[in-house]
Amino acid sequence: MHPDHTAPTPTPTPPPAPSRGGRRLRNIVITMALGATMFAVGAVMLTPGGNTAPRPAGHGRYEAPRGSIEALQARVARLPKDPGGWAALGMAYVQQARSTADPATYDRAEKALRTSLSVQGEGNTDAETAMGALAAARHDFPTALRWARKATTSGPYSSSAYGVLADAHTQLGHYDEADEAVQKMADLRPDAASLARASYAFELKGNTPRARALMQRSLAAAATPADKAFAHSVLAGLDLQDANPREALARTQTALRTAPTDSALLESRARAYLALGDTTKAVADYKAAIAIAPLPHYLLGLGELEQALGHRERAAENYDLLRAQDRIREAAGDPADTDAILFEADHGNPRRAVALAQETLRNRPFVAVHDAYAWALHRAGRDTEALVQADKALAQGTRSALFHYHRAAIHHALGGPEAARRDLTEALREPGFHPLHADAARDLLQRIDTTP
Repeated sequence: MHPDHTAPTPTPTPPPAPSRGGRRLRNIVITMALGATMFAVGAVMLTPGGNTAPRPAGHGRYEAPRGSIEALQARVARLPKDPGGWAALGMAYVQQARSTADPATYDRAEKALRTSLSVQGEGNTDAETAMGALAAARHDFPTALRWARKATTSGPYSSSAYGVLADAHTQLGHYDEADEAVQKMADLRPDAASLARASYAFELKGNTPRARALMQRSLAAAATPADKAFAHSVLAGLDLQDANPREALARTQTALRTAPTDSALLESRARAYLALGDTTKAVADYKAAIAIAPLPHYLLGLGELEQALGHRERAAENYDLLRAQDRIREAAGDPADTDAILFEADHGNPRRAVALAQETLRNRPFVAVHDAYAWALHRAGRDTEALVQADKALAQGTRSALFHYHRAAIHHALGGPEAARRDLTEALREPGFHPLHADAARDLLQRIDTTP
């Protein structure tokens, strides 16, 4: 799964957050980067010895809203001075927007949350956490960090608040601080959400065995069908990363029996079919996922698959939708996501892709943004600068096939065939990692191997 792709599930009580475990966490966080997990009563010790493919902005599920949006709307109509009701409604709107890709819903979320804060301006941890989740959903991570710090101050025992804090630190490139926030979240509440974030922390460092073990625990702890579907989708991504597309396919097929309209599971199954060479079923699943939620990475995945199959008109339809979404983003003044940057680099104007990446990187120096910036620079012919960014993208140890392919192409352009070969070999560990670039990676490796 691309490091930038995750589908957190917000809630009335804002996103689950890291726990608070006291100052002893500094040592625990250090060992967390090494490996193992021990579960004590009421706490999770992330210590040496134990085992995510990068996901989008918030890398764990948020708690599910207590009731439907309609029920929450009825509640605030009945109790207009209830700050908790407004906070719950705001978080439910955040989740709905993330699931439907409808940016207008974020405005409704903000209105509900501002109402909650107007009713209770101080100590309103739920609304503060939800405001942080909303900012993160809009990819405004400096603002998300400010709200998360406010929430963890007013609610030092709120697991959800620490979840938003972890997400903000991660996307801002503060990886040690993110680890500490996840540790606090897990100490407070070792539930599906905290375990998912712990899994992601290990995944970013390339420790997929530990990431898998933690996500399996997250699956076991999942209390809702949505949380279970999320865990299965992440585990399928890890299966693909470990060159096991058949396991990914079996997992997603099983999960889809109980969650047939989960778009992330459909996209995960599409990628499994692609890795197995069944492009007809891959196209069908991409289309089904887009019909549920036209998220940019679904549109880009299907468009590039159609292009690889020679269906240029069908590819253009998806690319046109992406451009329309980008115009809406631009009009709103929001920063570009990595999908928009990569799309512009490969299918638009590489110089514009560079400008988009520079703007995004200012407020989001996350590994996926460094990678997108590297690729944009490469496509613009600025390979020396591109290599600096590609190295930053892989500095944490992230096992992303796409990141390695990007750096391989940059090394090759700079006259470094051996370095390119190493990255290509790593990228091709994951079959079918990209509809277009997987074949390009194989072709480049063959050229390197046959060139004296």
